[in-house]
Amino acid sequence: MAALPNVAIIGAGLSGLSLALALHQQSIPFTLYERHSSPLNIGGAVMLSPNALQVLDALGVYDRVRVKGYNFETLEYRDENGALMETYEFGGKKKFGYQGLRIYRAVLIEELLAVLGEKGVRVVFGKKFVRVLEESEREVTWEWEDGSVQSAGILVGADGIRSTVRKYLYPDLEPTFTGMAGITAAVPTEQLRLPLGYHIPVTIMTPTGSFVIAPQEVDGSEVLIGKQKRIVENYDRAGWDRISADKEALVKFLQQDSEHFPEFVQNAVSNIPHSKINVWPFYVVPKLEKWTSEKRRVIILGDAAHAIPPSAGQGINQAFEDVYIFALLLGQVDKVDTEDALKFWQEYREQRVAKILVLNNQIELRRMTKEERDKMPPGSLQEIELGWLYKPSFKDDVDRWVVARTGKDE
Repeated sequence: MAALPNVAIIGAGLSGLSLALALHQQSIPFTLYERHSSPLNIGGAVMLSPNALQVLDALGVYDRVRVKGYNFETLEYRDENGALMETYEFGGKKKFGYQGLRIYRAVLIEELLAVLGEKGVRVVFGKKFVRVLEESEREVTWEWEDGSVQSAGILVGADGIRSTVRKYLYPDLEPTFTGMAGITAAVPTEQLRLPLGYHIPVTIMTPTGSFVIAPQEVDGSEVLIGKQKRIVENYDRAGWDRISADKEALVKFLQQDSEHFPEFVQNAVSNIPHSKINVWPFYVVPKLEKWTSEKRRVIILGDAAHAIPPSAGQGINQAFEDVYIFALLLGQVDKVDTEDALKFWQEYREQRVAKILVLNNQIELRRMTKEERDKMPPGSLQEIELGWLYKPSFKDDVDRWVVARTGKDE
């Protein structure tokens, strides 16, 4: 069996930072690289469900971040008259072990960096990966933008949906634009003048579309507000920058048809600071046959491997699952074959991602108007059960697999 390899991680976003922590926990040597000169802040907040929070807890981060975000358990779907249509669980201390957590991405990155710093780990900033030059049975060699060359036992692409590392495995693959974008803003919660006791987060459904309200900040004093916009053209980065820069057009879109929503939605869009508006185009990565190179020295994970629609809010949550299980398995390569471990890792993760796509579909069905629902075949709407998602047993599953392969119980 192989010795523990030296790992190079490309990308110091949430996936890369959490992978660094997971590898450190397994005493696996690594170096973490980021192409930007400082920690990246693309804005916005993320919603973390119990499956991801279990990972962060195992990595010693959860108690730090829990108090830095908004804790909640359910999301509600209501019609324009306020009638409750459905309640969706996003966590629950008693049922799943953790409440859901909405936290600013920048705050989460800051905490992950702090924990790494306390462990003596430093990110190498300003190193832009260009291409893999050579891969052997023992190592992989790549080139940086400055022309220098470097090698490691394993190269991990944790560099997002537009992954440069992925081009080594799939030179011609480009993310697929879904034709939808989320237009969001942040406003003070008090601006909405919500009815006493009104539950948020909530998605309000009307015949003209839906409107999302989600609290953020520790005390819920700010809310994200947003709608989805259908966009035909798949813009390049410059095109999306132009759309994002036209703040007045974005404000008008958020205000459009607000008269069909409750008064507090009209209040929400009455005063939208331009600095708090974001555009989030929805891209996906088609199902990939392999997440590892032929010689198992180049690996992609997170959005680089399986970017999925945001319907169930599982994008970053699934990335945390990827990195944790990958590190657990890599920590066992002195006992099991690396190729077998990576094959099990991808198969295990693909099964869960496939179930997420089914869950996404069920959630999208619930966001349809009543007229659209009435046209659906009988049985289209199915009961949503989330125990499989929110109460995983990652370490036990890995341990059982290792025992099955080696015949030795630890």
